[in-house]
Amino acid sequence: MLLDVAVSPDDRFVLTADRDEKIRVSWAAAPHSIESFCLGHTEFVSRIFVVPNHPELLLSSSGDCTLRLWEYRSGRELHCCPLTSLQEPTEPWSDKRFAVSRITYWSQEDCVALSCDGLPVVYIFQLDAAQRQLVPRQLLTFQHRVWDAAFEEGHGLWVLQDCREDPLVLYRPVGGQWQSAPESAELRRVCAHVRVNWAMLEGCAGVDSGFSSLYKATCDNMTTYLKKKEERLQQQLEKKRRQAPPPGPNGPTKKMRAGELAQGCSS
Repeated sequence: MLLDVAVSPDDRFVLTADRDEKIRVSWAAAPHSIESFCLGHTEFVSRIFVVPNHPELLLSSSGDCTLRLWEYRSGRELHCCPLTSLQEPTEPWSDKRFAVSRITYWSQEDCVALSCDGLPVVYIFQLDAAQRQLVPRQLLTFQHRVWDAAFEEGHGLWVLQDCREDPLVLYRPVGGQWQSAPESAELRRVCAHVRVNWAMLEGCAGVDSGFSSLYKATCDNMTTYLKKKEERLQQQLEKKRRQAPPPGPNGPTKKMRAGELAQGCSS
């Protein structure tokens, strides 16, 4: 099952992400010819994104709650960042499985933003292309679920949330930190347009996680087998105890061999 598709900026490669934990890099002119596989995720790959400023680099996210950086032509993983390590353990959703639903990029500052399916957060990263790594910068939290996020060059980061009264929030960098922009005529105009089409947005977004059905079901056959084996052993021991002859006056009755029985009769 394909979950996302990307094309390299030079149109030479088609990249596909699937439920079977892999990213495939194929030649666009001959898609049956595979250039490489990017392997490392342990759950379905939810999103992939070729970095425009650095067309040799690929970002990927997965149901294993990681964001990874690849050199996709060779299939080499450059960096892996567990998203769960960036959140506070006291949050009510801290123990919840989740997947990234959107990867958006701001080329002006090599900034990466992630929105997660069904969570009220947006992760902000800095892409250090020279060091081939992702640097966590900020975790934006909201009162409502985040449906989507996107950078607009020259304006900032737009965040769409599950709240009809306040559907859009605009963030801008101030002193190295992303902060909510004050209300403006532009923000009011865009929010009014969203409210008019709210019924469509609410129906498309739904109420449940779109990725919840993609997680692999786990079945611990060994535990079940050992439990049943222990039950059978207990049943066999109980059966042997019931079949054993009752003990005599001086202790358990001892079985005599045929020769000992004959000697006792002749004497």
